[in-house]
Amino acid sequence: MLGCCVRKNVIPVLGYMEKIGIPRAKMGEYIRKYPMVLHASVVVKLVPVVRFLRGLDAEKEDIGYVLGKYPELLGFKLEGTMSTSVAYLVSIGVNPRDIGPMVTQFPYFLGMRVGTMIKPLVDYLVSLGLPKKILARMLEKRAYVIGYDLEESVKPNIECLISFGVRKEMIPSIITQFPPILGLPLKGKMFLQQNFFDFKVKIDPDGFARVIEKMPQIVSLNQNVIMKPVEFLLGRSISAEDVARMVVKCPQLLALHIGLMKNSFYFFKSEMGRPIKDLVEFPEYFTYSLESRIKPRYQRLHSKGIRCSLPWFPNCSDQRFEERLQGDYTEAESTGPSFYTGEKLELPGNDVVSEEDDDSDDELLFRRTVSL
Repeated sequence: MLGCCVRKNVIPVLGYMEKIGIPRAKMGEYIRKYPMVLHASVVVKLVPVVRFLRGLDAEKEDIGYVLGKYPELLGFKLEGTMSTSVAYLVSIGVNPRDIGPMVTQFPYFLGMRVGTMIKPLVDYLVSLGLPKKILARMLEKRAYVIGYDLEESVKPNIECLISFGVRKEMIPSIITQFPPILGLPLKGKMFLQQNFFDFKVKIDPDGFARVIEKMPQIVSLNQNVIMKPVEFLLGRSISAEDVARMVVKCPQLLALHIGLMKNSFYFFKSEMGRPIKDLVEFPEYFTYSLESRIKPRYQRLHSKGIRCSLPWFPNCSDQRFEERLQGDYTEAESTGPSFYTGEKLELPGNDVVSEEDDDSDDELLFRRTVSL
């Protein structure tokens, strides 16, 4: 820095950095992170990098944020690591239009070598049974997954899941539902939650493994949050054994708002007049929107004098429901809905959202996610 010419280096560089969106108030912090920028030529070095980022569809207003987050980008050769990492991601199915948002979210992948970092991770995840197309969709939305260390984090966490009884064939579904599980300090979290489920929710280790398969976010869910729905169900004269069965069948119960559960339960008892055993057999009832699905569909059934099992009327799209109403027979209901077949669920702090539309087969695995 002491060798920099103020007129030829410092002033042009700082002026250009401010122009592309780095606030003057943060300029000192930026220079401390990457002092080599003061030696760079604006025309020869900085402008081409910014043009490269814009060419990836990174928004103009995000350029300053990206370079502030990862200033070392200004030191890379365009025809080297950055180009090859982008080309490789596109080759596995990442949409070129999504590269820009990925850069904004996690610019560090532009500095990662394909042969030693990105490709080994992709190959390993594919070897677990995750289709490349689904992996590409996941990376478009969760670019930070590229940064997980394969040997130090990803492989040990997969081995940890299997050691706790998770079935290997369920690993791809778990990853697509909850990508951060690849980078968490997982062993300690699994041990604590398994013990908690055993002693407080009366779910044995095998049942806990099934819960993780259906809702892996449980590993990070606060135990006080978990207990609220459990206590609510116990307070409705449902036995501890039946509550445990309900949770194993539909772990999403543990992430529901108590207020929503109360409203759904009140309607179930006062308007529908059904026995509690129906809820035990079909706990997914609570995951459907009372106002947009349960009430209007039940009212249609009631007006037509149709009696059916509890899963029969909420567990289908609107189109399928109309077809069922128009039929002169009552078809057997399927086993869903479960978390696997399309119900989106937010963790506490957000509303539960139901999806009406059917998904294509090749996108079904990716849709098995908790909303991000």
